[in-house]
Amino acid sequence: MGRKDTYMQFRKLIGISLFVIAWTIGAFADQVAVDYDHAANFQQVKTYSWSKVHTFNSIWDQRVKDAVDRELARKGWTQVPSGGDVQLVAVEKTSIHQQYDTFYNGFGGWRWGGMGDTTTEINNYKVGTLIVTMFNGNSRQLIWRGTSRSDLSGNPEKNNKKLNKDVDKMFKTFPPRTAS
Repeated sequence: MGRKDTYMQFRKLIGISLFVIAWTIGAFADQVAVDYDHAANFQQVKTYSWSKVHTFNSIWDQRVKDAVDRELARKGWTQVPSGGDVQLVAVEKTSIHQQYDTFYNGFGGWRWGGMGDTTTEINNYKVGTLIVTMFNGNSRQLIWRGTSRSDLSGNPEKNNKKLNKDVDKMFKTFPPRTAS
C-alpha cells in the first residue's frame, strides 16, 4: 500500500470520527421546543405576572422564576404582582431513565463450538423536564409554551447552568412574529 492510499484512509477515518463525535454531542444535547398560538399578538403584550411555579423544591422555584424573569426583561416585558397581560405557569418534573448497554465477547465457534459471554449494564440517570406556559391574562387561553428536557447531574451548579441555558434557548426567538 502506497503513501497516497494510507493518507486517503487516514482522511476517511478522521471524517468518520468527526461525524460520530458530532452526532454523539447532538444526541446528548438538551432538547428545547417552543409552540405558540399564531393568532396571538405578542407585540401588544408588555406585562406579565406569575400564576404558579411548581418544582421539586422552593430553591428551584426561585431559580426558574429568576431565569424566566431575566429573559422577559431582556425582551422589554415588565413583571407585575397580578393582572399582567399574560399569566405564567412553570412546572418542573424529574424522572429516572434507564440505559441498557450490552457487551458480547467470546471466541471459538469452530468445529467443537466455542465459549462466549454477555454482560449487560443498567445505568440509571435523572432527566429533568421544564414546561413554561403563557396564558392570555383576560381570556385565560394558552398562547405560548416552551419545553426543555435535559439530563441532570448530582451537581446543583451544573443543573442551574443547564436551566439558564435552556430558558435562554426557549426565549431566543421570543416574542414570535405573528400575522396579527
